[in-house]
Amino acid sequence: MKKARLAVHKIINWEYWPFGMVYFPIYFIWLYYALKSKSFFYFTAANPKIENGGFLMESKKKIYDQLPKGTYPETLLFSAKTPFELVKAGIKNSNFTYPIIAKPDIGLRGLAIQKIDSDELLRSYISKIQVDFLIQPFVEFPNEVGIFYVRYPESENGTISGIVTKEFLIVIGDGIQTIRELLEINPRYYMQLPALQEIYGEKLNSIPSRGELINLVPYGNHARGAKFNDASIWANEKMQASINKICLQIPEFYFGRLDIKYNTLEELENGKNFSIIELNGAGSEPTHIYDPGHSLFYAWKEIARHQKILFQISAQNIKASVNCLSLSEGISMLKANSAQIKKLNAFS
Repeated sequence: MKKARLAVHKIINWEYWPFGMVYFPIYFIWLYYALKSKSFFYFTAANPKIENGGFLMESKKKIYDQLPKGTYPETLLFSAKTPFELVKAGIKNSNFTYPIIAKPDIGLRGLAIQKIDSDELLRSYISKIQVDFLIQPFVEFPNEVGIFYVRYPESENGTISGIVTKEFLIVIGDGIQTIRELLEINPRYYMQLPALQEIYGEKLNSIPSRGELINLVPYGNHARGAKFNDASIWANEKMQASINKICLQIPEFYFGRLDIKYNTLEELENGKNFSIIELNGAGSEPTHIYDPGHSLFYAWKEIARHQKILFQISAQNIKASVNCLSLSEGISMLKANSAQIKKLNAFS
């Protein structure tokens, strides 16, 4: 019965539909711009200092290295199959303490990201990860937001084109039900049970006390159960100025989304007490579309709007002699991405 209810939930809520189904109409928009620009991979010129414009196969570590100092967590890069002892030594030398965050250097949609709070979990993560990975201290700020930023190369300042707030996967204990039973109540959370079982095991059978908050996925990833809410109304003058100040310090960054953890909205508006946990480029989604209150038609409209901006920015850069990937280079990128996805799925 639970599975049937879950299946119905997926059907009537488009946010859970397969990526290819949601984006099918957008492919025709891409084809139009590809023909207009005479390049299937025109968008890789959007952000010249990011690999492939930040569309696919870009290194997160290389992006962090371009961000203003103090705006992101200290980050350690390790190659796949690095022995546990060397990773542990690196963590110790950097004065990291548990909990920490481990994630692939080249990732996709939250795959293989894990909060780690013990040597045992770290050892397990290292044994399973098949790609280069990053270790960061866990950012303790309680809130997370995704801010989409666009700037035309010929413009001195950019603008915020969308903001999304993220509700983490948190269950509230009632002193009676197990964590597993609490997860099964919410279809959004129930879909995450296989992944959560892999991480928490028997802990899901424990009974939290009444009112106890259990944060099972402490980062705002839609594919891992977070609820996205459209907060684009937050893009006031102070927020625009604060984000613009940051982005103007990132070399030739014109199109993408900043995922930020922060303390309070007022502090974020004033550029205080925040940390950029990720920056995405040309492959960014305007994730405020995933607000459950938005229709699929609204999502298509917003995606199309951002695709137009992406084309315009890319066209200006190409006109200024920025290279985009050739057909053969683009195909190689897609093949590499497919291989990367297989490795990430093997971890999950």
